[in-house]
Amino acid sequence: MTCNRMRSIVLTCIALIAIVFAVYIQVGNHDFLDYDDNVYVTANPHVTSGITGDTIFWAFTSVYAGNWHPVTWLSHMADVQFYGMNPGGHHLTSVVIHAVSAVLLFLLLCRLTGARWQSLFVAALFALHPLHVESVAWVAERKDVLSAFFGFLALLCYSEYAVKRQPLLYMACFISFVMGLMSKSMLVTLPAVMLLLDYWPLGRYRQEEQEGGLPRLFKRTAALVKEKIPLFVCSFCSGIVTIYAQHSGGAMSDLDAVSIGLRIENALIAYVSYIGKTFWPHDLAVFYPLSFYHPLWQVVSSLLLLLFISAAVVRARHRYPYLAVGWFWFIITLLPVIGLVQVGGQSMADRYSYIPVIGLFIIAAWGGADLTSGFSQREGIRALLAGTICIVSAVFTWQQLGCWRDSVSLYRHTLQATAENYWIHYNLGVALANKGDLNAAIPEFRETLRIKPDYSKAHNNLGFVYATKGNLAAAIHEFREALRITPNGFDFHNNLGLVLVKEGELDAAILEFQEALRINPAYAEAEKNLGVALGQKRMEK
Repeated sequence: MTCNRMRSIVLTCIALIAIVFAVYIQVGNHDFLDYDDNVYVTANPHVTSGITGDTIFWAFTSVYAGNWHPVTWLSHMADVQFYGMNPGGHHLTSVVIHAVSAVLLFLLLCRLTGARWQSLFVAALFALHPLHVESVAWVAERKDVLSAFFGFLALLCYSEYAVKRQPLLYMACFISFVMGLMSKSMLVTLPAVMLLLDYWPLGRYRQEEQEGGLPRLFKRTAALVKEKIPLFVCSFCSGIVTIYAQHSGGAMSDLDAVSIGLRIENALIAYVSYIGKTFWPHDLAVFYPLSFYHPLWQVVSSLLLLLFISAAVVRARHRYPYLAVGWFWFIITLLPVIGLVQVGGQSMADRYSYIPVIGLFIIAAWGGADLTSGFSQREGIRALLAGTICIVSAVFTWQQLGCWRDSVSLYRHTLQATAENYWIHYNLGVALANKGDLNAAIPEFRETLRIKPDYSKAHNNLGFVYATKGNLAAAIHEFREALRITPNGFDFHNNLGLVLVKEGELDAAILEFQEALRINPAYAEAEKNLGVALGQKRMEK
């Protein structure tokens, strides 16, 4: 590599980092959210203790919050060690990782293809696309940016290994991959991505395919798969651990709650929705509610579109190999989170697109170059188009970042972008109540119950708000509604008992505290409240 080319690449990397910081710098003034940031950082005593021997052990042995990702936990602990509980520092760490990942992606594509401008366009889109705001601006999604960083590092090491065949490079690839899996298990499909890169641009088995010798092609493919067996084994183990962790955390839906047919329908529509939001990133939301009914025309048209594109890129694979690689990069890397294994109540999530949409960016970059190859001013046209797309993406991203400054602004934006979103109405009610705006919280809980009448937590929180406002009769009604839906809600029993104490109904309150302790004997708050109620009862005598 010449000195001029090296200097140009270094300057490009610096420019990428500068652009990311120019767009994302506002997150330094953002707050923690009460949506999972409390689980991952602010209310997690293991994380807020910083890095110690005990917290390191916990990070590697815990499946807390339904995940096993020790590297992610250590990252949050390191932030606490450096910044304390200042949210700006935690946010800026994610921005740094995102910026470095964009550089790694640029270097990876340059190393693989030698096409510097197409590589830069893909890396710039990755850095600036509005779909990626959720992964970068949400502290709880540190696992996204970390897994991408290690994933790109693994692919970069693999691209060197594929050419030089040095065992140390394979080991570096293996270690990076394992670190990525320990950041977020979504990286399980990375060995399949390596097989795609073997096809293009590495060209490690295209000769056998083009010569038409199926036995030779199968033999070569088998050899390339065998080469990656250690990586596939790690993916398999990570998948097993993830399923165990999600089951332990109660995050996975069983087939009774979400049927396999509904999962397939949602997956087909979600694939098309991700494509649509990639090329027109509108109505982005932190939570897209899962629909239990999909019109037949949507399901069929989504299936036909996906089949048509798949057939087209396979047919064109000899002349335009990047089409097949980009398309199947998108399809394969989304598989773990497309909803066939349903986790949570969302139909899709912007954060899930963090790595998959790179495949679509590759199609756009190399496809755009081919489409303009016949123009006399093609370099100028390409620069104008790429620059315009990146500027528009940066503007949209800047605007989208503003919605993430705090919980209330995020939830209100999400309600503008989605319909019948009971979960966000509920969370907005909680956020408003936490800020002391009880009058604004009540209609949010009411709207939650209009959409989902059997949501006992909304009744419980509405009861708490009424109790705080002094409307004890309404509070008792809401707590009893919560218990009608969830009889074993020990905290509901405790809350009802507290209100009954205020009403002077000590006998009824004592029964509620006792019931809470029967359900959860370790519930210290109910035990304390029971002692107070019994003391008051003795004083009355």
